[in-house]
Amino acid sequence: MATLGNPKNTIEILNKYQFMFQKRFGQNFLIDTHVLEKIIKSAEITKEDLVLEIGPGIGTMTQYLCENAREVVAVEIDKNLIPILENDTLAPYDNVTIINEDILKVDLNTLVQEKNAGRRIKVVANLPYYITTPIIMGLFEAHVPLKNITVMVQKEVADRMQAGPGSKDYGALSLAVQYYATPYIVANVPPNCFMPRPNVGSAVIRLTLHEEPTVKVADEAFMFRIIRASFNQRRKTLVNGLTNAAELSVSKEQVQSALEQLGLPVTVRGEALTLEQFARLSNLLKG
Repeated sequence: MATLGNPKNTIEILNKYQFMFQKRFGQNFLIDTHVLEKIIKSAEITKEDLVLEIGPGIGTMTQYLCENAREVVAVEIDKNLIPILENDTLAPYDNVTIINEDILKVDLNTLVQEKNAGRRIKVVANLPYYITTPIIMGLFEAHVPLKNITVMVQKEVADRMQAGPGSKDYGALSLAVQYYATPYIVANVPPNCFMPRPNVGSAVIRLTLHEEPTVKVADEAFMFRIIRASFNQRRKTLVNGLTNAAELSVSKEQVQSALEQLGLPVTVRGEALTLEQFARLSNLLKG
């Protein structure tokens, strides 16, 4: 069977099914075998693994996953792609299940229970840029048992996930990702590796889940409200940002007192705090 990592084979399949790219689904199919091999290698996929693939498209990466994993579950939102996957590109494989659904609506914990006896799975995805953050945060917040998530995202989003305090890319996304996982940028991927070509560069990033959170926090949701409020208006001091946030109801005195206990100046901005400092701040304000 012809592999789809080759542009010629991809075009043949698209023509055969007269497939039209859907802008609303942010579809860009990978056409570079080196990148595909890098993704499989960095996700460390073995014959023990159940892999969840989000957005298989025409099955380019799914073929590689089926060759390397014990079992693959591919969730595809676009019903026009289902016949291509079922009747053609994935037809030779008996270790793949195709689900035509919006990933945000799938009960993944039940899926992992049924397919993998609740053991941790690996996630691989080439994500549409407009929905990258909701999908990744959805996986984290639902506490789906995960070993790692290896995803193709917009380059600047990968940079934000990996950024540390004080840098311009550092923000709520950096802290959220780093609370749950260790991010590592595997490769930068130029636009010519996709069909159609996106307008921006991409990157493959691997998020390796922590066995235990690296910081102790009394109320996870409260900490993330504090983090969001700290970055909503970057120019503001942390005291003003938190005091003005409707969803927090903390007083200026409370925030100033908490910062003093942390040994931080009252003029400090959110972008200067580490994850650990946010956790301690949150515990002080909650207490």
